[in-house]
Amino acid sequence: MSSESTGTRPARTVKCVVWDLDNTVWDGILLEDGDVPLRPGIREVITELDRRGILQSVASRNDHEAASAALERHGLLDYFLYPQITWSAKSESVRAIAASLNLGLDAFAFVDDDPFERAEVAYAVPELICVDATDAAALTGRPEFTPRFITDDSAKRRTMYRADQVRAEVEREYSGPTEDFLATLDMRFTIARATEEDLQRAAELTVRTNQLNTTGYTYSYEELDAFRTSPDHELLVARLVDRHGPYGTIGLVLIERGSGAWRIKLLLMSCRVMARGVGGVLITYLRERAKDAGVRLLSEFLPNGRNRMMFVTYKFSRFREVARDGELVTLEADLTDIPAYPDYMKITVPDTLDGAL
Repeated sequence: MSSESTGTRPARTVKCVVWDLDNTVWDGILLEDGDVPLRPGIREVITELDRRGILQSVASRNDHEAASAALERHGLLDYFLYPQITWSAKSESVRAIAASLNLGLDAFAFVDDDPFERAEVAYAVPELICVDATDAAALTGRPEFTPRFITDDSAKRRTMYRADQVRAEVEREYSGPTEDFLATLDMRFTIARATEEDLQRAAELTVRTNQLNTTGYTYSYEELDAFRTSPDHELLVARLVDRHGPYGTIGLVLIERGSGAWRIKLLLMSCRVMARGVGGVLITYLRERAKDAGVRLLSEFLPNGRNRMMFVTYKFSRFREVARDGELVTLEADLTDIPAYPDYMKITVPDTLDGAL
């Protein structure tokens, strides 16, 4: 395989759909008619988007208690994360949801029956996709809402985000040092070679993750499979579990192996774990393996407007710039004085990865 193989820029993919309620999810205005029926096909769309791993929330001008009760009656309340049922502007609600989910606004779609509300949101948040409620029943047929793969992690995504809410609430209530709090989570971080079963989730990660992607490139299932079996490359996946449950597969590394240097072609982490310090742990592991193998460790970094956090992570991990080709930056790791793994996290590296990659 050519070492010049690169991924492609990510296509537009919706990660979260934000729904209005009156005359959108249900037929009618709740405060005028308390017994509002669901609009035809909406339940099926909501459950199918959930199955595909697309998160959902609510931005509605409504009475919170009454609207929540109506969603509960229809058996839909649990599908919506961080619902914003207030009298505020809906663009503010969308921004609040994005902040709570730690997702970029360009990954959102907003569904509303009112042209004024759609216009207000589109003006304030031009990155997202606005959808007329009359077109909502057809959402599942649109490519932006149709991931190529539906993985085990996809089907569990809402549940994992619910667990994140519990973690956040526990963290807010904790008054001690951050590292002491992290120790209470009983985190277990696993690094492993990607198997064929991992490839769908790996391809999904490259499409979904922009903020914590060192190059912003995506790779197809076929490209990843070729890297997985290439003698010149190493494809690694990272997983995280804590006492609240699994985070799923949250990291991916693609390494090109040369005789005197290893080059990180791609390193990405799920935004959901950015506060857990796992990015630095993964880089520490790579530094240790390169040092043991007696090779230089290089990494490519390509700014995409959203991934500065990864550049900062590299800098804290003692990478320095050694070359630049246009926007593409090559960094090299200092392989001296590599830090120990944090005490608050158990690191598991299978025997097949012990020593050189």
